[in-house]
Amino acid sequence: MFMGFDVNKVLKAMREGSEIHFPDLAKVCEHFFGAARNNATSHNIFKTPWPGYPLNIQNDKGKSKAYQVRQVLAAVDRLVAERQRAIETQKPPEKESKPKKK
Repeated sequence: MFMGFDVNKVLKAMREGSEIHFPDLAKVCEHFFGAARNNATSHNIFKTPWPGYPLNIQNDKGKSKAYQVRQVLAAVDRLVAERQRAIETQKPPEKESKPKKK
């Protein structure tokens, strides 16, 4: 488990295929997708911006399941890419042209 949680360190470890502790995966999900829904089960369900695509992670004796780590990573990558595209497609505000003084 990472002390002094740093989302970038956890993401790097996820990309490297390292074993990820469940609390760290949950924190990554909370960082990007908000609080989890938990209906008194062992599953934490995070809502994503895409209809019909919730993230479902489960604590497996303190560890995260590898396929769930891959699913979270794919969702984070998709979210970041969509945010980046939105930023790139925004047009900068047009500057008002002031009349030149003679």
